[in-house]
Amino acid sequence: MEPALELAQVPDTAPDQTGRAKATVSSRICLMSLGGELFAVDLRQVREVFEPESVTPVPGMPAMLVGVANLRGTVMPLADLRPSLGVSSHGDQKFAVVLRHGQQQVGILIDEVPEIRTIHSDDLVSAASRGLAETRPFVSGLAKIEERMSSVMDVSKLLACVEGVAE
Repeated sequence: MEPALELAQVPDTAPDQTGRAKATVSSRICLMSLGGELFAVDLRQVREVFEPESVTPVPGMPAMLVGVANLRGTVMPLADLRPSLGVSSHGDQKFAVVLRHGQQQVGILIDEVPEIRTIHSDDLVSAASRGLAETRPFVSGLAKIEERMSSVMDVSKLLACVEGVAE
Protein backbone atom coordinates (compact mmCIF):
# COMPACT_ATOMS: atom_id res chain seq x y z
CA MET A 1 0.00 0.00 0.00
CA GLU A 2 1.25 3.51 -0.81
CA PRO A 3 1.69 6.04 1.99
CA ALA A 4 -1.60 7.84 2.58
CA LEU A 5 -0.06 11.29 2.87
CA GLU A 6 3.08 13.33 2.97
CA LEU A 7 3.92 14.11 6.57
CA ALA A 8 7.13 14.97 8.35
CA GLN A 9 8.61 11.51 8.61
CA VAL A 10 11.04 10.25 11.19
CA PRO A 11 12.52 6.73 10.97
CA ASP A 12 11.66 4.61 13.98
CA THR A 13 11.89 1.00 15.01
CA ALA A 14 9.17 -1.01 16.69
CA PRO A 15 8.93 -4.68 17.55
CA ASP A 16 6.81 -6.76 15.18
CA GLN A 17 4.62 -9.69 16.27
CA THR A 18 7.66 -11.93 16.65
CA GLY A 19 9.43 -9.42 18.89
CA ARG A 20 12.02 -8.47 16.27
CA ALA A 21 12.53 -4.80 15.51
CA LYS A 22 10.98 -3.63 12.25
CA ALA A 23 11.40 -0.23 10.62
CA THR A 24 8.39 2.10 10.69
CA VAL A 25 8.00 5.73 9.80
CA SER A 26 6.58 8.20 12.29
CA SER A 27 5.15 11.64 11.61
CA ARG A 28 4.48 14.67 13.79
CA ILE A 29 0.94 15.99 13.49
CA CYS A 30 -1.16 18.73 15.04
CA LEU A 31 -4.62 17.53 16.15
CA MET A 32 -7.55 19.95 16.06
CA SER A 33 -11.13 19.58 17.23
CA LEU A 34 -13.75 20.99 14.89
CA GLY A 35 -17.47 20.36 15.32
CA GLY A 36 -16.80 17.38 17.57
CA GLU A 37 -14.45 15.68 15.08
CA LEU A 38 -10.67 15.36 15.08
CA PHE A 39 -8.57 16.65 12.20
CA ALA A 40 -4.82 16.22 11.77
CA VAL A 41 -2.37 18.49 9.94
CA ASP A 42 1.31 17.96 9.22
CA LEU A 43 3.08 19.88 12.00
CA ARG A 44 5.48 21.47 9.49
CA GLN A 45 2.51 23.38 8.04
CA VAL A 46 1.28 24.85 11.35
CA ARG A 47 2.58 28.34 12.09
CA GLU A 48 0.77 29.08 15.35
CA VAL A 49 -2.48 29.05 17.32
CA PHE A 50 -4.17 32.25 18.46
CA GLU A 51 -7.42 33.58 19.90
CA PRO A 52 -8.99 36.01 17.40
CA GLU A 53 -10.11 39.10 19.30
CA SER A 54 -12.45 40.18 16.52
CA VAL A 55 -13.31 39.06 13.01
CA THR A 56 -13.94 41.71 10.36
CA PRO A 57 -16.17 40.53 7.48
CA VAL A 58 -14.92 41.46 3.99
CA PRO A 59 -17.41 41.61 1.09
CA GLY A 60 -16.64 39.53 -1.99
CA MET A 61 -14.57 36.85 -0.21
CA PRO A 62 -15.02 33.17 -1.08
CA ALA A 63 -17.86 31.54 0.91
CA MET A 64 -15.53 29.60 3.19
CA LEU A 65 -13.83 32.78 4.43
CA VAL A 66 -15.68 34.48 7.29
CA GLY A 67 -13.43 37.56 7.41
CA VAL A 68 -10.03 38.71 8.56
CA ALA A 69 -8.34 39.17 11.93
CA ASN A 70 -5.35 41.21 13.03
CA LEU A 71 -2.50 38.95 14.10
CA ARG A 72 0.23 41.24 15.51
CA GLY A 73 -0.17 43.70 12.64
CA THR A 74 -0.72 41.11 9.89
CA VAL A 75 -4.14 40.79 8.30
CA MET A 76 -4.99 37.07 8.49
CA PRO A 77 -7.88 35.59 6.47
CA LEU A 78 -10.06 33.29 8.61
CA ALA A 79 -11.95 30.27 7.30
CA ASP A 80 -14.82 28.31 8.84
CA LEU A 81 -14.56 24.76 7.48
CA ARG A 82 -17.56 23.32 9.33
CA PRO A 83 -20.07 23.62 6.42
CA SER A 84 -17.55 22.22 3.92
CA LEU A 85 -16.72 19.28 6.17
CA GLY A 86 -20.33 18.56 7.11
CA VAL A 87 -19.67 18.87 10.84
CA SER A 88 -21.80 20.52 13.52
CA SER A 89 -21.96 24.31 13.36
CA HIS A 90 -23.12 24.70 16.97
CA GLY A 91 -20.94 26.54 19.45
CA ASP A 92 -18.32 29.21 19.20
CA GLN A 93 -14.94 28.63 17.70
CA LYS A 94 -12.56 30.19 20.20
CA PHE A 95 -9.24 29.58 18.48
CA ALA A 96 -7.64 29.79 15.07
CA VAL A 97 -4.72 27.74 13.83
CA VAL A 98 -2.58 29.38 11.15
CA LEU A 99 -1.75 26.91 8.37
CA ARG A 100 0.80 27.65 5.69
CA HIS A 101 1.87 26.17 2.38
CA GLY A 102 4.72 28.00 0.70
CA GLN A 103 3.94 31.72 0.90
CA GLN A 104 0.18 31.16 1.41
CA GLN A 105 -1.38 31.05 4.85
CA VAL A 106 -4.85 31.09 6.36
CA GLY A 107 -6.33 30.93 9.84
CA ILE A 108 -8.73 28.03 10.37
CA LEU A 109 -11.30 28.54 13.12
CA ILE A 110 -11.30 25.59 15.52
CA ASP A 111 -13.09 24.57 18.71
CA GLU A 112 -10.16 23.42 20.81
CA VAL A 113 -6.46 24.09 20.96
CA PRO A 114 -4.48 21.53 19.00
CA GLU A 115 -2.51 18.68 20.46
CA ILE A 116 0.83 17.61 19.02
CA ARG A 117 1.25 13.87 18.42
CA THR A 118 3.51 11.39 16.74
CA ILE A 119 1.78 8.81 14.57
CA HIS A 120 3.18 5.85 12.65
CA SER A 121 2.73 4.98 8.99
CA ASP A 122 0.79 1.86 10.07
CA ASP A 123 -1.92 4.18 11.47
CA LEU A 124 -2.64 5.91 8.13
CA VAL A 125 -5.34 5.05 5.57
CA SER A 126 -5.80 6.90 2.25
CA ALA A 127 -8.97 8.93 1.62
CA ALA A 128 -9.61 7.21 -1.71
CA SER A 129 -9.93 3.79 -0.06
CA ARG A 130 -12.62 5.19 2.30
CA GLY A 131 -14.54 7.27 -0.27
CA LEU A 132 -13.64 10.56 1.43
CA ALA A 133 -11.99 12.18 -1.60
CA GLU A 134 -15.35 13.14 -3.12
CA THR A 135 -17.12 14.35 0.04
CA ARG A 136 -14.16 16.11 1.64
CA PRO A 137 -11.83 17.25 -1.16
CA PHE A 138 -9.04 18.51 1.11
CA VAL A 139 -8.90 15.39 3.29
CA SER A 140 -6.06 13.14 2.15
CA GLY A 141 -6.62 10.25 4.54
CA LEU A 142 -7.42 9.00 8.00
CA ALA A 143 -5.17 8.51 10.98
CA LYS A 144 -5.92 6.23 13.92
CA ILE A 145 -5.41 8.20 17.13
CA GLU A 146 -5.82 5.89 20.11
CA GLU A 147 -9.38 4.54 19.65
CA ARG A 148 -10.60 7.35 17.35
CA MET A 149 -10.14 8.20 13.70
CA SER A 150 -8.88 11.61 12.61
CA SER A 151 -9.22 13.07 9.11
CA VAL A 152 -5.85 14.21 7.74
CA MET A 153 -6.00 17.55 5.92
CA ASP A 154 -4.00 18.29 2.78
CA VAL A 155 -3.10 21.95 3.36
CA SER A 156 -2.34 22.74 -0.31
CA LYS A 157 -5.79 21.49 -1.38
CA LEU A 158 -7.39 23.25 1.58
CA LEU A 159 -5.83 26.58 0.58
CA ALA A 160 -6.99 26.03 -3.02
CA CYS A 161 -10.56 25.43 -1.76
CA VAL A 162 -10.43 28.48 0.51
CA GLU A 163 -9.37 30.63 -2.42
CA GLY A 164 -12.23 29.19 -4.50
CA VAL A 165 -9.87 27.48 -6.91
CA ALA A 166 -10.34 23.72 -6.59
CA GLU A 167 -7.35 21.68 -7.76
